[in-house]
This record gives sequence, structure tokens and C-alpha cells, in this order.
Amino acid sequence: MTDRERLKQIIIELSYEKRKVILASGRESDFYFDGKQTTLHAEGGLLVGKLFYEAIKDVEGVQGVGGITLGADPIATATSIAAYLDGRPMHAFIIRKEPKGHGTGQWLEGRKNLPPGSRVVIVEDVVTTGGSSMKAVRRAEEEGLVVLGIVALVDREEGGRENIEAEGVWLRSIFTKSQLVA
Repeated sequence: MTDRERLKQIIIELSYEKRKVILASGRESDFYFDGKQTTLHAEGGLLVGKLFYEAIKDVEGVQGVGGITLGADPIATATSIAAYLDGRPMHAFIIRKEPKGHGTGQWLEGRKNLPPGSRVVIVEDVVTTGGSSMKAVRRAEEEGLVVLGIVALVDREEGGRENIEAEGVWLRSIFTKSQLVA
């Protein structure tokens, strides 16, 4: 079984739920992908790191990977480790939802590893409309980083890709909803 086939199994087993939910976009849905159940699983996290790294290793000059806490945190860390093991260091970073309430008041953790002008890729667990992904892009750019694109674990195929690409940013996904469930 390939890494991709095994990760698909883990996602279906741990992250996919057929039930009514309200998504971060505010939309109601009759299914849900809880990406953290996969990305925080020992084997799932390892496979996520390997496949996210595979998805961006051909992108020239990537120096960092990260996104908005909490969904992006394990993905960024796993991808950073996979890249390092392949001899291509890519530092992880975390974008806070609110600036730190004490100390430096910073929005971005991992700042010392990624000086202004660093080239980064935003990572996400699930893309629906692309709103959260574009919020991460804007915050990273406000912090002086150069965003090259976005990689998501699952694209729900609900307009996110089109919205992101309309903003001039590319999106790669490890899986689309239709690749995971009929």
C-alpha cells in the first residue's frame, strides 16, 4: 500500500463524519472532515508530513511552511521535519488568531527562523470557501513573508480553489472530497 493510499484510509476512518455541522465559513453541511484527527495521529501525522513535502518539494526556494493555528500546526511541523530529513530545511511557523496578549504581542510564532522576505507555503487541513486560507496568506504577507501558494489536506470542492486562484494564489490539495468519498 502506498503512503497516499494509507493516508486516505486514515482520513476516512478518523476524520470523515457524515452528520450535520456548521463550518468555519458559516455554511451548513451534511458531512465533516476533522483534519486534526488525522494530523495528530502518529502514523497519519507522519504521512501528512511526507505527502505535503512531496507536494511542495518542486517549488523553488521554499523556506517555511505554516498557517493559522490550530489546524495548520501539526501539518507545518510534520512537513518541516519531512523536508529536513530530505536535506531541504523548511522551517515551520504558526499564525495566531489574535496577537499574543503579552510579551512581544506578535502574530507569528517561528519568526526568528523566517526573516522578512522569506518564501513560504501556507498549509491547511481543510479548504471549503478558501476564506481561512486567504486570511493566512494576508497575515503572512503583512508579517513580511512572501507566500508562494497553499497546500491543503482536503479540498471540499465547494469553491475554495476557485476563490483562492481568483486572488492569484495557487492551491494544491493532497485529496479532494470526491477522491475520498462518493
